[in-house]
Amino acid sequence: MPDAIRYRHDGLVCTDHTLDVPLDHDRPDGPALTLFAREVVAAGREHEDLPRLLWLQGGPGGRADRPSAPGAWLRRALRAYRVVLMDQRGTGRSTPADRTTLAGQPDAAATAAYLGHFRADAIVRDAELLRRHLGGDREQDRPWTVLGQSFGGFCALSYLSTAPEGLERVLITGGLPTLTGHADDVYRAAYARVLAHNERYFARYPEDQRLVDAIAAHLDAHDVRMPTGERLTVRRFQTVGIGLGNASKFDALHYLLESAFVPGPAGPTLSDGFLRGVDAAVSFAERPLYAVLHEPIYAQGGRATAWSAHRIREEFPAFAPATDRPLRLTGEMIYPWQFEEDPALVPLRDAAQLLAERTDWPALYDLDQLARNEVPVAAAVYYDDMFVDREQSLETAAAVRGLRPWITNTHAHDGVRVDGTVFDRLLAMARGEI
Repeated sequence: MPDAIRYRHDGLVCTDHTLDVPLDHDRPDGPALTLFAREVVAAGREHEDLPRLLWLQGGPGGRADRPSAPGAWLRRALRAYRVVLMDQRGTGRSTPADRTTLAGQPDAAATAAYLGHFRADAIVRDAELLRRHLGGDREQDRPWTVLGQSFGGFCALSYLSTAPEGLERVLITGGLPTLTGHADDVYRAAYARVLAHNERYFARYPEDQRLVDAIAAHLDAHDVRMPTGERLTVRRFQTVGIGLGNASKFDALHYLLESAFVPGPAGPTLSDGFLRGVDAAVSFAERPLYAVLHEPIYAQGGRATAWSAHRIREEFPAFAPATDRPLRLTGEMIYPWQFEEDPALVPLRDAAQLLAERTDWPALYDLDQLARNEVPVAAAVYYDDMFVDREQSLETAAAVRGLRPWITNTHAHDGVRVDGTVFDRLLAMARGEI
């Protein structure tokens, strides 16, 4: 594949880049992966000497944004930057990691070892190779700005820990994780927040509680099949609650539920349209790495994650389906049974189990380096964020020298995608303008 391909799209000039990166950066002569990145600049400015901004998207396991469906932040960023949209390793047009490609691994142990190289630390080292590649001979040492959303913020903190010389400034939105806490701490705080979001949702749409309970009762009494053929269980239906944490999806759940039931020969039954919508919300076919790596992104310190979300859920009986109380929807949690029920994950079950048992994970953050940080950092901390705990975020903010937090209850977790002024404010903060 050619290294660079340029084309125009909707007032933008896009240049596609590919380069080889090591699977294991500590073994640069070992197996390699292809890394894909798209550089975007406003038409008419492609010959200007604009600084670069790297977008680190949420996830893990999600590809970079595409110019055909830009978040609100992108148009704002293009006023001042060349924007680099990097498909993080395993996603998009970078070497993919899914049930098809991973079938080439000899066994589950090899698959788990391979996937152990897809966390924030490796993503950051990929980004450094990309920065120098894009800079060419004259600008290899020119630092860039990084905008990290959600898991992208986790990556940004890893970047500050390991390669701060590559950074001019860092902007983080909804992505300040605990630096030292275990996954148990993350999910113990998360379940309480998810319950609060359930209460907000059903307060807005009180009739939906009756619908959700009726759907659960129907699933419990009938063998309902998804478009992909597997049975839809109550516990898997509960995972549609992940959308409650995003402003762009909060109300969409209501409009999905309203089309749930249609008349059938033997009484009300679930509609094909509803089942297709549920499948789109709960399937990991498009992002299997999200499921496989969701707990390992917190793993360090010699402790296994051991299916943390599954274990900690026992402390919150409100999420257990029961006929004598309203059903509650779950959020950003991954469970071992999903690797038995989701066809996209079934072939990865044994590897996921080995990752859950692993204890020798390397550290993700250098606390000493963060404490003496000199890179300007501004971070949006969303007060009611369902995905990232506010108190853990503020503890992390205090541990990074010079980090300026912006605490706001105006936006949900996807604020930077919905409202371009989020980017404007963070950039001004990082520049010391406000």
